[in-house]
Amino acid sequence: MSPESETLAEGSLISHLLELRERLIRALMAIGLLFIPCAIYANRLFTLVAQPLLKMLPKGGGLIATGVAAPFTTPFKLAFFVALFAAMPYVLYQVWAFIAPGLYRHEKRFALPLLISSVVLFYLGMTFAYFAVFPAIFHFFAATTPKGVAMMTDITQYLDFVLVMFFAFGVAFELPVAVVLLVAMNVVTVERLRAMRGYVLLGVFIVAAFVTPPDAISQSIMALPMYLLFEAGVLMARILVRPKSEPAEEESGTAP
Repeated sequence: MSPESETLAEGSLISHLLELRERLIRALMAIGLLFIPCAIYANRLFTLVAQPLLKMLPKGGGLIATGVAAPFTTPFKLAFFVALFAAMPYVLYQVWAFIAPGLYRHEKRFALPLLISSVVLFYLGMTFAYFAVFPAIFHFFAATTPKGVAMMTDITQYLDFVLVMFFAFGVAFELPVAVVLLVAMNVVTVERLRAMRGYVLLGVFIVAAFVTPPDAISQSIMALPMYLLFEAGVLMARILVRPKSEPAEEESGTAP
């Protein structure tokens, strides 16, 4: 490699690193700005998140704090995660803005809908967990509490539980994106996925049996939406993924 080429490559690398640093700073600033109001209203946010459990507790029941600093640190921790989840679209936009110039035009047409849909589906998964899954789970826990036992949940353990559930259902709702990627990478075909519908339906009920309480209603609340998301993924794959016979475009993202 000639000295001129080495200098050019080094300058390109430095410019990419500088842009990456700028994108990271913007993402962190967005999280920080959203964290300020979340921290101010941290206690109200925690009360809102705790409502699905509080509604299922017996009259006079409530959450407890077993740690000395837990009444402060637990809502503070929740405020950070709320800010992180709220800023995620902007964070992912920074990621997209960094990698998009290096993509071909057909790759942009394929990646951008997947990026947007993945964000929307993750939020839908969290919303579904809060409004549909949490009431069913906490009702089951409250109904199965032995007689004479007071259901008193620690706020830190409760927050850890709901954060895991939020993340689990957010990821579970990414099933359509996963299906599209599998088809795009030629791991499986749309026709093969259609032939596997029965196995997929059985599989989602098995997964739901491990994640949700052992009753048919809770399992169905998770399994049926997951199967519908699988069907949505098959439909998206049919629309977005082009057949192999079509010639691939090789124009760069900067070409007209």
